[in-house]
Amino acid sequence: MSDLVVLSHLRWVSVWQRPQHLISRLARNRRTWFVEEPAAADVSEPTLRTEEHGPVTRVWLEVPGDERHIDFGDPAGASYAQALRGLLGVGPGRVVWLYTPMAFEIGLALEPQVVAYDVMDDLASFKGAPAALRFLQQQALRRADVVFAGGRSLHRSVAIHRPDAHLFPSGVEPEHYAAAATTRSGGRRPVAGYVGVIDERLDLDLVGELAVALPDWEIRLVGPVMKIDAGSLPRAANISYPGPQPYERLPEVMAGFDVGLMPFALNEATASISPTKTLEYLAAGLPVVSTRVPDVVADYGRDVALADDADGFAAACVMALAEDPGARRRRVAPILRRHHWDAIAARMEALVDVVSAQGMGTASGEGAKAG
Repeated sequence: MSDLVVLSHLRWVSVWQRPQHLISRLARNRRTWFVEEPAAADVSEPTLRTEEHGPVTRVWLEVPGDERHIDFGDPAGASYAQALRGLLGVGPGRVVWLYTPMAFEIGLALEPQVVAYDVMDDLASFKGAPAALRFLQQQALRRADVVFAGGRSLHRSVAIHRPDAHLFPSGVEPEHYAAAATTRSGGRRPVAGYVGVIDERLDLDLVGELAVALPDWEIRLVGPVMKIDAGSLPRAANISYPGPQPYERLPEVMAGFDVGLMPFALNEATASISPTKTLEYLAAGLPVVSTRVPDVVADYGRDVALADDADGFAAACVMALAEDPGARRRRVAPILRRHHWDAIAARMEALVDVVSAQGMGTASGEGAKAG
């Protein structure tokens, strides 16, 4: 059986996001390695580590030095490709699956038959992005044998370089969240909650102002704080930060919400996002209030309350309490069925299999001609 080697800027054990949903399903049919960015550790020389997570083997390179973010292009990880080749060897039919173009050259060094590039974010627009990232993204788009885009806005930007890119917005496991829709408890003050990474993509001023506008509510932000100073977070008696929670507990977490929040800042980092949590909130039976993120407006404008400021968010939250939850669940049920992760992963895998069967992989040189 050919293997699947995933090169990701996200860690397998972090927040359960698009890569984890897709790769856990693809791993049912292929020997799967999830290769993460290097990590600083108390080691005397670069050391490759592995850890088993069911059908997925997590792989990362530990390098000497103080704790810091180290991307695939950092000189400290210069031995990564060689170490991976030593671990994985070279096998027929290998598929390299990219989530970051910073790992593109490492992926080619593994002599894949097929390179798949799943563009889930415009990483070059993120705060502190490496200077080389945009150039490497263009290289990866030109050379990949099959390209996926995780949202409409991303697809438009990717199609400039790859007109044959496939649009695959993120999905949901409705059955995972079903219990949250029926276990919501009453007799407490309302909770407007957010689940996800807390970083520069959130409008923290809006969150702070919303707490003022809804003094009788709790504003609950659940997730890890990443790439921003925790001291910059808004603080108030009715704002809470429970920290990150595993995917298994998200239904229980969302059962404690009355409204799902998506208070995203409208900036370069969010121009192309297509938030997975939209469908997860809806599957949990929650009304959703969001800023006007382009993909949210285009895909879910009829199912999500859109607001521009704290007063708008507050009014939408109050109105949501008067909605009929049963009617809302019936309205969104067809959307949830259509966007099931199982179906999405199966369609993406089928496209990769077609490319592999046709012998059009990068190893044969055809990938260089695409786009």
